[in-house]
Amino acid sequence: MSISKLFMACSLALASLTMAATAHAEGDAPAKKTVKKAAAKSTKKAAAAKTAEAKAPDEEADEPAITDSSVVDFDCELGNKITIYQNASDESHIALRWKKRLHRLTRVGTTTGANRFENKLYGLIWIGIPAKGMLLDSKQNRQLANECRNAEQLKPAPAATAANEPTSAKITIQ
Repeated sequence: MSISKLFMACSLALASLTMAATAHAEGDAPAKKTVKKAAAKSTKKAAAAKTAEAKAPDEEADEPAITDSSVVDFDCELGNKITIYQNASDESHIALRWKKRLHRLTRVGTTTGANRFENKLYGLIWIGIPAKGMLLDSKQNRQLANECRNAEQLKPAPAATAANEPTSAKITIQ
């Protein structure tokens, strides 16, 4: 519930209590009915606002849609596996499958050029660099998966060819 709605509900409840106390002191029966109606209305409004807020989608809690996404599988140390889904039209979010659960992560800017995505609700942080990726748990301050590499990163580095190798020069000392 937003603070303004909560404040309004409390104000209405306080006003109705004040009116009830005044009516009770004066022995005014019709005023008591008005106070009860006002209190009931404020309670109903507060409940309706809470229900509407509960139905509002939470981007970090809800499972993201992964249709029309490119899929990249990562093999990590200790046999862990991570799958990342990314839409070409949405550079600021990814969906990350970890332990049979799909999480929506939001891009966070970095000064190093690494790809960093976070889900603050679950405390997940994905950091991707050209050589590897890693998944961190910010709530428990630990690594969940490290040395995560996709098929492209698992390929061996191309060996230097003879044409590209520097030639050694013979040095003659006289």
